[in-house]
Amino acid sequence: MHILINKKYLTYDKYKVKCAVGKRGIGLKKKEGDLKTPVGRYKIKYILYRKDRIKKIQSKLKKIVIKKNMGWCDDPKSKKYNKLINLPFKYSYEKLFKRENIYDIVLVLNYNMSPIKKNKGSAIFIHVAKKNYKKTQGCVAVEKLALLKILKEITIYTKIKIVNQK
Repeated sequence: MHILINKKYLTYDKYKVKCAVGKRGIGLKKKEGDLKTPVGRYKIKYILYRKDRIKKIQSKLKKIVIKKNMGWCDDPKSKKYNKLINLPFKYSYEKLFKRENIYDIVLVLNYNMSPIKKNKGSAIFIHVAKKNYKKTQGCVAVEKLALLKILKEITIYTKIKIVNQK
């Protein structure tokens, strides 16, 4: 199964669900903080999730429980740039254990990971959407139940294609 994402929908198998993308739309991701969702083909590296909010995840992919001391480095000056980190951390990062539910389930995409290029962008995820499908910082956001349904179907071979078209 492959997943196609455009600026309004995530489509997989016979399902089409509403999604939110970056505040500046979908485009060529050139630098950290540009608020764009990057065009391209990706794989899902693993799943991060809040075990206190999601009791059981049905998926064939590797799963990591989000703990209070976990973050994602978004600082190009750090050797840990675009990587999962433990807190406290002296460089800039995004905290993964949040009060809001957007990171209850996170699919980590392999954007800018092999090799990691400084300032090319970090933390490109598929995660839970806010109630009003508010635009993201560059991630793709989908309704929680749809995300749980997708997780049952995907494998390590699933490809994600993000396109800049309707």
